[in-house]
Amino acid sequence: MAEDCEFTVLDLFCGAGGLTEGFFRNGFKFISHIDMDKNALETLKTRSIYHALNMAGKDDTYFGYLKGNVSRQDLEKESLSLIEQISGGTINHEFVPVNGDKILSEIDKCRKRLNLKKVDVIIGGPPCQAYSIVGRSRDPKKMKNDTRNYLYRYYLKLLKHYRPSIFIFENVPGMKSASGGEILSNFKKEAGECGYTVKDDLLNAQNFFVLQKRERLIVIGWLKEHELEYPSFAPVRHNYHVSSLLNDLPRLIPGEGSDGPQVYQKPPSKYLKLAKMRSNKDVLIQHRARGHNEKDREIYRIAIDAWNGENRRLKYDELPERLKTHKNRKSFRDRFKVIEADRKYSHSILAHISRDGHYYIHSDINQARSLTVREAARIQSFPDNYKFEGARRYQFHQIGNAVPPLMAEGIAGAIKKMLECI
Repeated sequence: MAEDCEFTVLDLFCGAGGLTEGFFRNGFKFISHIDMDKNALETLKTRSIYHALNMAGKDDTYFGYLKGNVSRQDLEKESLSLIEQISGGTINHEFVPVNGDKILSEIDKCRKRLNLKKVDVIIGGPPCQAYSIVGRSRDPKKMKNDTRNYLYRYYLKLLKHYRPSIFIFENVPGMKSASGGEILSNFKKEAGECGYTVKDDLLNAQNFFVLQKRERLIVIGWLKEHELEYPSFAPVRHNYHVSSLLNDLPRLIPGEGSDGPQVYQKPPSKYLKLAKMRSNKDVLIQHRARGHNEKDREIYRIAIDAWNGENRRLKYDELPERLKTHKNRKSFRDRFKVIEADRKYSHSILAHISRDGHYYIHSDINQARSLTVREAARIQSFPDNYKFEGARRYQFHQIGNAVPPLMAEGIAGAIKKMLECI
């Protein structure tokens, strides 16, 4: 293919666009983004507008939106003539049998409108709850009856229909062992029967300059007539710590902060600049602390003392009796966990953060609170100009489910090189 060729991608189970962001950054053109989550799609629409305006040198309008000086209506109006240069838009449907033909029809409408004859890449991964090891441990039937186990079949249906040169299927590591490994084995077998060479590997976000330990199962397939190999990813070596993500932000106690613009307390760290997470134009938004009762804050302080002073995790049964409220004290003993500000990598940010922040406690004992949306987003490597739409619980859910953008950028870059070899 010619070097100036624009590669097209179909985005399935896209969520708020963590994996999508990596392909945006590598110049891919999206046919459409498909998901059942309206809030996540609204976030992705906002992000598409950012990229469209930024590419046209008109991103001042976008930053005006973040500051509250530009209305949503005016933002969309400004980007209307630009957005289809990079994306055909979102499709809000759940992958269920009744919607199968509707989804195909809407994708084809996008292709026709954009005058795109083929799909170069399909990306995405179905909801991971059914494959999650934690999810299976909590379900007496080990999630065997969960219909989400079989959402991969819709992925295969679109794979057969559009026959892209390459596909990426991503999910949690637990998919390798779900149903005794049968689900992953079936997916690879059926993709192979569609004419693809299929390889998989567990990739860790920490090797992509993300300050977080987060493994993802990345399955890559390519048409058998192409002589390609699963890409290799050299780990990025560095000496930055998680504190590099947090130290420039205003200190908050529970209930403080704002979803709207705030003033940074310090210049950006070198890491934030290198990771493209904060620039001179950026506006600090969505840095508002949850409210916490005094009992939880007391537990947080004990957990912070244990981590910062003794470098150990608090176990639930160590708490004074007056602070114990859970009957189950034998499992999930580490239900309170402090972010590792003094280390190179935080533990994984998961969607559970949308329910409570006990597993994501800020390391500053004077703040004694859980992470804000912006802090969680930074640990996931989302830049400060990435705005999450919907109520705060939905914002946390979007962040916890996402592939870290820095990781996605590295993967998308490798896919682009593979396409250029075809």
